[in-house]
Amino acid sequence: MSKQLLVRLKKEMAPYEKAELRKSIWQLINTLLPFFGLWYLAYVSMEISYLLTLLLSVIGAGFLVRIFIIFHDCCHFSFFKSKKANRIVGTITGIITLFPFSKWQHDHAIHHATSSNLDKRGTGDIWLLTVDEYRDASILTKIAYRLYRNPFVMLVFGPIYSFLIVNRFNRKGAKRKERLNTYFTNGIIVLLYGLIIWLIGWQAFLLVQVPIFMISGTAGIWLFYIQHTFEQSYFEVDKKWEFVRAAVEGSSYYRLPKVLQWLTGNIGYHHVHHLSPRVPNYKLEKAHSQSEALQHAPLITLATSLKALKFRLWDEKKGNFVGYGALKEINRS
Repeated sequence: MSKQLLVRLKKEMAPYEKAELRKSIWQLINTLLPFFGLWYLAYVSMEISYLLTLLLSVIGAGFLVRIFIIFHDCCHFSFFKSKKANRIVGTITGIITLFPFSKWQHDHAIHHATSSNLDKRGTGDIWLLTVDEYRDASILTKIAYRLYRNPFVMLVFGPIYSFLIVNRFNRKGAKRKERLNTYFTNGIIVLLYGLIIWLIGWQAFLLVQVPIFMISGTAGIWLFYIQHTFEQSYFEVDKKWEFVRAAVEGSSYYRLPKVLQWLTGNIGYHHVHHLSPRVPNYKLEKAHSQSEALQHAPLITLATSLKALKFRLWDEKKGNFVGYGALKEINRS
């Protein structure tokens, strides 16, 4: 990718990299209030029908995904102009979504700096092996990898492990401020959940919260997976790795129906987000539509995204994802 195109893309993104207080406040209102309202309605609806509770939980889960996108923007300091405001709102939305602000901000920053770089995998990304790495791996590593990449394990157990368990512990080498933020987040979650259980009972709490958590968690894992796992993606060794190509070619444009696009905070425009993380979520669509170069980003739809479930390994020679079945053909060649 030419330097001229890089300069042009930076200029095209610049007008969209400024948060607008009015839009940010309105997004907080139209996201948080419906979520809490739906949670309460799901609780009271149990006296009518638990099927109605589940329906309300599905909708509530959609709003929880949207809350996470606000949290995500705050971690990039893109939701407000003020870093302090981003930290405060990010910590609050992190409590709601079970994510410690400072810890996740650190890991996610590394993800952005190393996305699609084969020599810098392992932080803030999904475990990925190349064809050669898998072929040379031990039996135990192959079993672990197959379990990890299994759709059921990834989408059902993934949220429980990643969001509910891993998020509760500090990373090795975390600084004091980051560790305190994790302790604070965990403490408030315990107090908040304890208060709700004291008010409505643990059975009612679990009957409402578990479906919301699992549905939103599965959706979150899936979104992160499909944003970087598609057949003609981009992965390179460090010496050949290019930031702009990683953003535009290694991140997908996931075109969703308008309702799902709204609930997921336009994160389907993931190529724009990786190109310029300072663009708040409510400006991603416009930034994409105003750039001719970004019109050529890898397009994925709901229907075509399902094909990504068969992708398991990165083939460095062909430059695309393959399934385990391709190993036989590769071994014969």
